[in-house]
Amino acid sequence: MSSAPIRLGQVGLMILLAGQLLLQLDFSIINVGLAAIAVSLKAGETELELFVSAYGVAFAICLAMGARLGDNFGRRRMFGVAVLMFCLASLLCGVATSVTFLIIARALQGFAAALMVPQVLATIHVSLSGRDHARAVALYGAIGGIAFIVGQVLGGFLISADIAGSGWRSIFLINLPICILILVSMWRYVPETRGHRKVPVDWSGMVTLALLTLSVLVPTALGPSLHWNWLCLLGFVPTLPLAALLWRIQRAKEERGAFPILPPSLTRISSMRFGGLIAIIFFTSWSGFMFVIALTLQAGAGLTPLQSGNALIALGASYFVSAVFVTRKLAGMRREAMLVTGCLIQMTGLVLLIVTLDLVWPQPSIINLIPSTVLIGFGQALIVNCFYRLGLADVPHEHAGAGSAMLATMQQVSLGLGPAILGAVFAQVLQFSNHYQAAGMTAIAVELVLMVILLAATLRRLARERAPAEEIDEALIVAPD
Repeated sequence: MSSAPIRLGQVGLMILLAGQLLLQLDFSIINVGLAAIAVSLKAGETELELFVSAYGVAFAICLAMGARLGDNFGRRRMFGVAVLMFCLASLLCGVATSVTFLIIARALQGFAAALMVPQVLATIHVSLSGRDHARAVALYGAIGGIAFIVGQVLGGFLISADIAGSGWRSIFLINLPICILILVSMWRYVPETRGHRKVPVDWSGMVTLALLTLSVLVPTALGPSLHWNWLCLLGFVPTLPLAALLWRIQRAKEERGAFPILPPSLTRISSMRFGGLIAIIFFTSWSGFMFVIALTLQAGAGLTPLQSGNALIALGASYFVSAVFVTRKLAGMRREAMLVTGCLIQMTGLVLLIVTLDLVWPQPSIINLIPSTVLIGFGQALIVNCFYRLGLADVPHEHAGAGSAMLATMQQVSLGLGPAILGAVFAQVLQFSNHYQAAGMTAIAVELVLMVILLAATLRRLARERAPAEEIDEALIVAPD
C-alpha cells in the first residue's frame, strides 16, 4: 500500500496560519476589553492581572508538552484537538459570570494554544522546502503585527457595537465560527505528520515549572490588594526551593538521556544565558506594558474600547513594517548592534510616551500618541528579531531544537508574568495616588529602567566580544614574517 508524499498546499497553509492568527488575535484583543470586563464582573486590578496572566502562564508551561504530543500522536490530530479545546474555552469565557470562572476559562485557552502552536511550525517545517518553506515562515512571522492591528480594531469595534447586548463577551464568542470553520476544513487540506520516534513528556518538570511560576505570579498579583502582608510575602517562600528542585529534576533527566523541557547543559552556553536575559526583561516588559497602557487609556482617560484600540494601531503598523521590511534590510548588521538599536529606539518611544501623557492628560488621543507608539513598535520588532538569533548563536546544530524550545518556554513564561509584575506597580501607585496617569507613567518608567538594564548588558557583551578580536589583530600586526 503506497502513501502519498507529505505536502502542505496553499489552502492547508492558510488553515494553519488562521489558527496561529486566532491565538495571537486573542492575545491582543483582550487588552481592549479590560475596562469593560472590570465594570461587568466588578473586577479590580489584581483580578485583571491574574486573568491576563493565566493565558500566558498556561501557554508557557504546556508548550513543550504540546510539541511532544504532536510528535507522538500526530500533529494534525493534536492541532484539531487544540482548535476544539480553544473553541470550548472561548465559549466558557464568553458566558463567564464571575472573575474566577473567567480566569479558569482563560487558562484553558492558554493550554489549547500551547497544543496548537507547535503543530503549526512543525507541520510547515516537515511539509515544505525551499522557497515555499521560506515564504511560509515569513508569513508566520508577519502574523504578529497583523494580529495586533486587527485585534485592537476588531476588539474595540465588537465591544462598542455591543451586538445583541454581548458587550465584551463578543471578543471571545467571535472565535467560535472561526474555530468551526478551521475544524471542518483542516482534515482535507492539512497533511498528518509525526516525529520519527515517540518522546516522553516531561511531566515532573512541567508540574514543577508550573508551581514555580505560580509562586512568583500569585503573590506578586495579590501584593497591592493585600498591602504586602505576611501572608502575601509567605507566598514567595517556595520560589527558591522549587527552582532548586526544577534544576535537579532537569539535570537528572538529561543525565539519563531523557528530554527535559529546560536542559541544564544549555545554560552553560553564553548565548543561551543572554537569550534568557532578553526573554525575562523584554517580554515581561512588553506584555506588562500592553496591560498597563490599556487600563491607563480606558479606565483612566475614559477612552472607549474602540478609541483605545485605535490609539495603538500606529504601534502595530510600525512593528509590522519593521519586522517585515526593515529587519530584512539590516540582515547583515551585527546582531548585538541591532539589539542596541532596537533598545534605543524603543526607550526613546517610552520617554516620549511619558512626556506625552504628562502634556495631554486627560485627553490622550490617536493623533498625539502616534509619535511615541511608532517608535515603540519599531524598536520592539528589532529586539524580537534578535531574540532567537542571539540566543541560539552558540548552540550546536544538533541541540538547536532543544534550545529553541527552551527559549520559547522562557519567552512565554515572561509574557505571562509581565501583567502581574508591571500590573502590581500600576496597582500600588494607584492605591497611593488614586490617579491613573501617575500609575501608568510609573509603570512605563519601570519598563524604561528594565530596558536600560538590557541595553547595558548588550553593550557589555559587545565589549567582551570585541576585546578578543582586537587582541588577535594586534597579534597579527606584531607577529614576525
